[in-house]
Amino acid sequence: MKALLSSKPVLWFLFLFNLVVAVAAPFVVDGSQGLMTAVGMGVVSLGAGLSLLKGRGRPQGQAA
Repeated sequence: MKALLSSKPVLWFLFLFNLVVAVAAPFVVDGSQGLMTAVGMGVVSLGAGLSLLKGRGRPQGQAA
């Protein structure tokens, strides 16, 4: 499971999907639920983005 979650396509999906949901949530869901959804999705998106940046300097095929 770790190999799947750390693959570049999955990280890009997590980053972009969660970023879009984090931006749209306050406009779609009212009140504190929309705000907390935006914060939670933003944290996941930030984590995936940092993982993408962390893996940038590593040659392909090399484990972390």
